[in-house]
Amino acid sequence: MAISRSLRRINPITLILAGLLALGFIFFLLTPSSSHATPVTSNQQHNSPASNPLSPATAPFRKQATQNNGKRIPPPVVHYHLNNLTTSADPAANQEIVLILTPLARFYQEYWDNLLALSYPHRLIALGFITPKGKDGNAPTTALQAAIAQTQSGPEAKRFASVTIIRQDFDPPLTSQDEAERHKMENQRTRRASMSRARNSLLFTTLGPSTSWVLWLDADIVETPPTLIEDLASHDKPVIVPNCFQRYTKDDGKPDIRPYDYNSWTDSNQAAELAKKMGPDEILLEGYAEMATYRALMAKTADTSDNRDQGKIVSLDGVGGTALLVKAEVHRDGAMFPPFAFYHLIETEGFAKMARRLGWGCWGLPNYFVSILFSKQSFER
Repeated sequence: MAISRSLRRINPITLILAGLLALGFIFFLLTPSSSHATPVTSNQQHNSPASNPLSPATAPFRKQATQNNGKRIPPPVVHYHLNNLTTSADPAANQEIVLILTPLARFYQEYWDNLLALSYPHRLIALGFITPKGKDGNAPTTALQAAIAQTQSGPEAKRFASVTIIRQDFDPPLTSQDEAERHKMENQRTRRASMSRARNSLLFTTLGPSTSWVLWLDADIVETPPTLIEDLASHDKPVIVPNCFQRYTKDDGKPDIRPYDYNSWTDSNQAAELAKKMGPDEILLEGYAEMATYRALMAKTADTSDNRDQGKIVSLDGVGGTALLVKAEVHRDGAMFPPFAFYHLIETEGFAKMARRLGWGCWGLPNYFVSILFSKQSFER
């Protein structure tokens, strides 16, 4: 076929350039943009900041990126392979994320200082707090925010991977946070039901798909070994709790220590018989003479000698929440803190029952101590 005169006049270089331009245009159409990049796995997410408001609260947040034309880049689709998530006896070596959760009605600087002293890599620690609704929560929230701002703008090794603060959407059950008032028997059901609601709100808001462990730590825990996380996780148990003690001043003015958390126990036949006589909404309480359960309390079995075996471990039916390490999969399976009577148990003791019903064991370290805030009061529960 004869070539037309118009084509014979076209320079061959022009044809080559046109072909390259066409290939380039086709390549541009077929290549995905940066906003549709390969999905990110949970392991890659550990140290990466969140890129959109829907990212889990356990990832640090950064402002959503925009293109040159001012349009916001669509958020990526992120894949989390939970079957690849580990909870091991050596969590730091396996880069396992630990979520520390604290219901915080008062802010104590000693609590924050103890938190900063933890030896577990802070880049693998996410923090979550829930503070009271209304004016009662203003002071602790303000103090907490000041401490967070100072830490997160300080040395990088001390900074935490992320921090989340939420405010309760319900009123506190007690007007006084005095220690003696909080521990009155008649206040326990209402107080602990409220605590359950706060714990559940905090847990369900902050538990991310990259979280391996959840450490519940009360706001008045001011003294723990720096290796608390490593020590508890080394036992590789789904639920494990240390023994909580309190330093206090006796009536004669001398300092002493006493067991504090009576909610870690092994059940008894007497408690089972008491439960049989209770109505469906009644709960068993521990540590009160008016309700003698004769359970074996871990707080009463501690060896306080200097050469005690801190690695001694016992099976438990109930656990306290002053310091409580839980494998995240236990919570993901549905174990939460019942704000109602669950087998006549509530809050952390109800959680232990629920975990055991789901097939998870609960364990305690009677000779491994954490300490709650010093008290000048010498009352005994």
